[in-house]
Amino acid sequence: MKALGIMGGTFDPIHYGHLVAAEGVRHEFKLDKVIFVPSGRPPHKADNRITGPTHRLAMTELATASNPYFEVSSLEVNRPGLSYTIDTVLDFRSMYEPSELYFITGGDALLEILTWKDVDMLFSLCKFIGVTRPGYSFDNLGEKIPGLSADYINKIHIMEVPALAISSTDIRGRIRSGRPIKYLLPETVEHYISSCRLYR
Repeated sequence: MKALGIMGGTFDPIHYGHLVAAEGVRHEFKLDKVIFVPSGRPPHKADNRITGPTHRLAMTELATASNPYFEVSSLEVNRPGLSYTIDTVLDFRSMYEPSELYFITGGDALLEILTWKDVDMLFSLCKFIGVTRPGYSFDNLGEKIPGLSADYINKIHIMEVPALAISSTDIRGRIRSGRPIKYLLPETVEHYISSCRLYR
């Protein structure tokens, strides 16, 4: 049975932190591949301004092109309305049955997991990997996420990724203020941002 990682995110823009996290998870959990899924309209950011999905999809494709174990899916970008994790996981379950699915997300996002749509069904369909910045402790998930059952705790894995000190928010701020972003993201993405005049 194949083991697949689904890495969801806005990727606005994608950077080396995302790529190092995905490769680290792939190696640690012996995944056959990691599929990056740029979000369409995420419900938790519905009121915030994010870059158009076409740009975010293009940057993700550029950033992952050199890794044969990485793929990019336009599933959420092409889906009308809000993007819910449950819909994405159900789609991947139907496309890659039988496979073991791992949903990869930021550790901070996992703190809100009990508020996600159809969370009980989600836990029946996949396992979760929360990637965190150094020093971000997840020693006791039961205390950090009140109401999380022992069965659910056993389906959540936490992995510290040093490169996650890089953030998309910081990169956008650097571009707006004219500071360098070199070595924070792939050159292909840097050139795309410059040519399309994003984040100015």
